[in-house]
This record gives sequence, structure tokens and C-alpha cells, in this order.
Amino acid sequence: MLAAIATHGYWNLQSFWFLLIAILWIGYFVLEGFDFGVGILQRFVGRTEEERGTLQHTIGPVWDGNEVWLIVAGGATFAAFPVWYATLFSGFYLALFLVLVGLIVRGVAIEYRNKQSDPRWRRRWDTLLAVSSAVPALLWGVAFADFINGVPIDSGGTFTGNLLNLLGPYALLGGLTTLALFTFHGALFLTLRLRGELEQRARRAAFSLAAPAALLVLGFLIWTYVNAVDAHEKGIVPGIVPIAAIVLPFVAGTLVRAGRTGYAFAATAFSIVLLTATIFLNLYPRVLVSSTDKAYSLTIFSTSSSHYTLTVMSVVAVALTPVVLVYQAWTYWVFRARLGEESSPLDALARSPLGNR
Repeated sequence: MLAAIATHGYWNLQSFWFLLIAILWIGYFVLEGFDFGVGILQRFVGRTEEERGTLQHTIGPVWDGNEVWLIVAGGATFAAFPVWYATLFSGFYLALFLVLVGLIVRGVAIEYRNKQSDPRWRRRWDTLLAVSSAVPALLWGVAFADFINGVPIDSGGTFTGNLLNLLGPYALLGGLTTLALFTFHGALFLTLRLRGELEQRARRAAFSLAAPAALLVLGFLIWTYVNAVDAHEKGIVPGIVPIAAIVLPFVAGTLVRAGRTGYAFAATAFSIVLLTATIFLNLYPRVLVSSTDKAYSLTIFSTSSSHYTLTVMSVVAVALTPVVLVYQAWTYWVFRARLGEESSPLDALARSPLGNR
């Protein structure tokens, strides 16, 4: 396989775009992961209407910017690997439709929740926010587990299965893993953005979630390794990447107990990075494994665009990506102030350097 990569005319550009797409998904999961976690937890950590509003304010300035990573990842896949994109949206149509519905409802819930002061109106939107945050957090894990475990694809690259083929035990374990890890990540994010009693509740929630998240990551990666060995494939990428992905959630739990929630948040972030990286590294140079016949698996070579298209895309990506990263980092810096029950987004802005100018 590696020999074939080395002799392929455009292997550098194809590998570069596979790597860039992996980075985009990593960025999306790290940033949108805590958004999902906050949405899931806001009815547990927030006991009153005002407290739940405060929790939503912690992600109010950034959640839509975090979703840009998903849009760019999808656009990059469509442009760089159109066959991969077409197979995904035909085979995973219903699952991706549910993800899209969840993302839409989540955005509407955040924006419409405060349009009326009626408590029942706000409770309904709070419930919808929790559900619409949990659904994508679960289904993204299911989808990426299916990528490496395999789905029914024929010799023409056409998906021949149904929804039940996407919901096997391994895929469901992948979904539960991302659901638990994102929720844990979100709880730690809240400990950094809240103060007072809300911060203490978020800290207790994080401590309760540490063990389930860590054990699910451990189980998922062990099963991934066993599947790869049974299939006589190269197996899970050896070395520090998967090992660190397993260890870091346990480390985060220890750090929460010690009160070092900032370091714990960094640990869950790096665990998400390494878990996603392990999946992509184990997948490469394939982009979607066929469970019908391994010879039918889609690769970066069989699904890519032309050399000219990849070249133009590469120039644009190299020029604009740093600008986007700097802008998003600046956004997080501006809205870094902690919030309490009485806080609002305007309060956070007023306590920031920008608001004091």
C-alpha cells in the first residue's frame, strides 16, 4: 500500500488534503465538542431558568463560529474527494439528515429561547437544546466508527446497505464514546467559564463523567485494535497517539479531583485530538472501508479530484487558514470572562479588554 502511494503521481496533494480534512474534523470535535456538552448539561447544572440562560451564554458568542469547521470540512471533502463525499451522502443519508436536523434545532433553540419570558416557552427550548446536542454528539461517533469498521460498498463504490448496517455494536460504542467524552469536555469548559455555585456544580458533573468517558475511550480503542488484527490489517497506529488518547481522560479525572480544571480541560481536548487522529491514521490511505470486500474500499486515490483542482485548493487553503485561526482565537480571548447567575453576554464583553476601551 505504501509503495503504491510512493509511486502515485499526485500522492503529495492527495495526502495533504486527507491530512487537512483530518485537522478540520479534529478542530470541529474539540470546539463543537464542548458546545454539545454544555447543551446536554444545561438542564442538569442549571436548576433555574436564569441559571440555564447563563450556561447558554457561555457558548453564545462562539458556537456558530465553531460550526464553521464542519462546513469547511464538508466543503473540502466535496472539492478534494468528490466520490467519497457522494458515497457518504448516499449511504449515510438518513444519519447525516438526523445530524443536520439536530444542528438546526440546536441553533434555533439558542436563538429563540430568550424571545419570550414565559417559563414554559424557555423550558421547551432548553429541552430541545439538550436533545439536539446529544444526537449529533452520538451520531458523529457512530459515523466515524463505521468509516474504519466498514460498510457495504460494491465494486462501483455504491453503498448497498441500510440504516441498520450503520448501527452495529462497534459503531454504537463509538457513538457512546464521543457522547460521553464531549459531555465531559463540556462540563470542564463550564468550570472555566462560570463562577460561584454554578462552577461548583459543573465541577461535580465533570467528576461524575470522568470515569465513564475514560472507560468508553479505553473500550473503543481496544475494540478497534482487535478488529484490525482480526482483519489482518495494519491495525491501530502503534505508539503514543492511541495510548495517550486512552490515558488522557483518566488524567483529566485525576486533575478534576485535584481542582486543576484548566489542565483537565486541556487533557480532554488532547484526548479528542488523539482519538480522532487515531481513526484517520488507521484509515489512511483509505477514506471508507468496504465490509463487502476490502478491495472495494474507497481510497484517497480512487476518490480524489484532478491534480489542477487540488493545486488551486492548496494555494487558497495555505493563504486563508491562518487568518481564520487568528480571528477565532481573538474571539475566544474577547469573551474569556467568567459568568455568574446574573451575567449576560454584555456583561462578559464589558469585563473584557475590548469592552473597557
